[in-house]
Amino acid sequence: MLGRPRDPEIDERVMEVARRHLAQYGYDGMSLTAIADDAGTTRQALYRRWPTKADLATAAVAAMSRTAERAPTEDPYADLVRELDAFRRGIGRPDGVSMVGTMLATSTDPELVTFYRERIVAPRRAALREILERARDHGLLSPDADIDAALGMFTGSWYARSLQGVPPLPRWAERTAAVIWRGLGGTPS
Repeated sequence: MLGRPRDPEIDERVMEVARRHLAQYGYDGMSLTAIADDAGTTRQALYRRWPTKADLATAAVAAMSRTAERAPTEDPYADLVRELDAFRRGIGRPDGVSMVGTMLATSTDPELVTFYRERIVAPRRAALREILERARDHGLLSPDADIDAALGMFTGSWYARSLQGVPPLPRWAERTAAVIWRGLGGTPS
């Protein structure tokens, strides 16, 4: 028996409510019953679409990312700044860092951590890697540029400031891209 077709408006409303609950109550305090009530649907409908709490939480956070929608241009450096700025906008939302913290806490559900890495971390790293490899292949970076080291430095610079309790640098995306690009043997455009 086929179920009812999914309603994109309800899915989007569930995503918004799940993000709000995740930011407000943390992962452990997030309740699928409360999310269903606030979104105007049923808990059973949530479970048909997202079989576990971890599935819903990571889907809600991943839905904020538009990484796959950003097509490469002829300017890998501009693409890098654009990707970092998208990260900044996502993580800079109210409670953005705390949502990430709750997702990656060591006491968290292992399924949640796995989904988070697959749905949020891996696509972002893949996009950054593609940009840097394209730049290296076009001779814009040193042939021996250490792309693996650079990948951790991009977002790591944001988290380091957050852990210190200081605000992000003004023009963080541009400044971070420029420093790391130079470190990889390039000249920022």
